[in-house]
Amino acid sequence: MTPEEIAQAIVDYATDRKALDIAQLDLRGIIGYTDYFVVCTGRSDRQTKAIHDAIHRGMKSDHGILPQRVEGLSQGRWILMDYLDVVVHVFTPETREFYRLEQLWGEAPALVLSASTS
Repeated sequence: MTPEEIAQAIVDYATDRKALDIAQLDLRGIIGYTDYFVVCTGRSDRQTKAIHDAIHRGMKSDHGILPQRVEGLSQGRWILMDYLDVVVHVFTPETREFYRLEQLWGEAPALVLSASTS
């Protein structure tokens, strides 16, 4: 799979678990360790874990791809999944607001794939 296809598959799995504010940041040519960030929000730590589980299960069963590492799963406020070419960040709302990754990487072209709904 290409990095773009991996990112799109991850977006699809996150969408299936009702992730909010999904954004895909194109980091090619900006940083050297990955091509894309997929950033999304779950309403609670329980939902962030469910989003992680859906991505992990889908990438493994449908594509035979496992993340190289996962961090933050026990807490659930910021779960990082490293698929090398794509790094996934699943946040609770408060944690996403605190770290503001999209602003940190503001020069990266961003594709906003979903917005919050009440």
